[in-house]
Amino acid sequence: MSKLDFEPNREVYDKKVNFKKNIETSPGLSEDIVRLISKQKEEPEWMLKKRLEALELFEKTELPKWGPSLDILDFDQIKFYVDPNTKETNSWDEVPDEIKETFERLGIPEAERKGLAGVGAQFDSSMVYHNLEKALKDKGVIFENMDVAVKKYPELVKKYFMKQCIPINDHKFIMLHAAVWSGGTFIYVPENTKVELPLQAYFRMNEIMGGQFEHTLIILEKNAELHYIEGCSSPKYSKQSLHAGCVEIIVNEGAKMRYSSIENWSKNVYNLNTKRAIVHKNAKINWVNGNMGSCKTMLYPCSILIGEGASSDNLGIAFAGKNQDQDTGSKVIHAAKNTSSTIKAKSISNFGGISSYRGLVEVNKNAINTKSSVECDALIIDDKSSSNTYPFMKINNNKINISHEASVGKIGDEQIYYLMSRGLSKEQAIQLIVGGFIEPISKQLPLEYAIELNKLIELEIEGM
Repeated sequence: MSKLDFEPNREVYDKKVNFKKNIETSPGLSEDIVRLISKQKEEPEWMLKKRLEALELFEKTELPKWGPSLDILDFDQIKFYVDPNTKETNSWDEVPDEIKETFERLGIPEAERKGLAGVGAQFDSSMVYHNLEKALKDKGVIFENMDVAVKKYPELVKKYFMKQCIPINDHKFIMLHAAVWSGGTFIYVPENTKVELPLQAYFRMNEIMGGQFEHTLIILEKNAELHYIEGCSSPKYSKQSLHAGCVEIIVNEGAKMRYSSIENWSKNVYNLNTKRAIVHKNAKINWVNGNMGSCKTMLYPCSILIGEGASSDNLGIAFAGKNQDQDTGSKVIHAAKNTSSTIKAKSISNFGGISSYRGLVEVNKNAINTKSSVECDALIIDDKSSSNTYPFMKINNNKINISHEASVGKIGDEQIYYLMSRGLSKEQAIQLIVGGFIEPISKQLPLEYAIELNKLIELEIEGM
């Protein structure tokens, strides 16, 4: 079984737990809960004020009218804060055994022995582990729990947190996130500093009817370089859960940022995640995303190219199986001249799953000499599944070079018969075809994640 697909036996797990949760809010959202979260984390007044403002906006704002229907998502059934009652540590030996067992079966801290510069782990609403190589600390690199960073680096966090990249009034689920966010990752890379090995964070949502709202804020100063890897999963429950995280990335002049993510939430989870980067002069952002789980996903990583010569590359794969609606894509806003972007989106639909590409390329009036290329490829495995494409382009000048291509293919009987005649079973034949289809994405992932991605897709194809 894939590490990212590990699901503990809940009954056995609960019997083994020898600690009590410090704080577990009742289902539903209220001002009292927001204040409780802020008090529990000993936050400054400005953060509480931001939370309460966001809550007010959330309560006034309707659900999105586009994309997958969210009408049956019941906020009154979600627990918005679940604290596992353990202090964060940089020693794996000090993590409680019950939590440690879960993460070890998911490959943490094994990942640290596979060429990573630092690792963080979040369990429900709290980070339980964070560690960074001393050599990077000595260079001024910061890799912290977001809760800790608010208090430890207040001026730096206040300058960027949900201001210029993703403001709290952006959309309904960002308003919700801003009100109840908890945990996550804060990374700061000083000028001219290159982090040679990746940093990784892993987020585990373990509580039934739980919500996870981690916040990731990454700041790369001039000419800095970083590769950040993120993994997500949750157990299989029959009741709905909600993930509404937020990723803000600031890529300053000449910096290079690579963000890799594999999300494998269980199929009771609504995955309504928001990721965005601001990219300055001659800087570059590279997104690599894999979306496997959840019942409904709405995720569109966005790059805002505000500096001359800025660039963005986005590579994504989404798999939609039984009772899954994967609404994913990419957004790029060209706000300066001589900027460039590429979007390559692939999707696979099986067992009646629905996959949709929803994207935006916007070119501002002054963004002359813009280059942008969009490719959308969909693979449908059976007769019950479907694939949709909703591209949108808003072009405000004519000194540009932009292209868009979309294709939908279906695995044919002839292909399967040919491979079966070479000694493969039908399942092996389908897996081989799908493996070739996703190869451009898997080649861009770290080896361990590429292997996990292939394993997860094999399990989905088999209907497990």
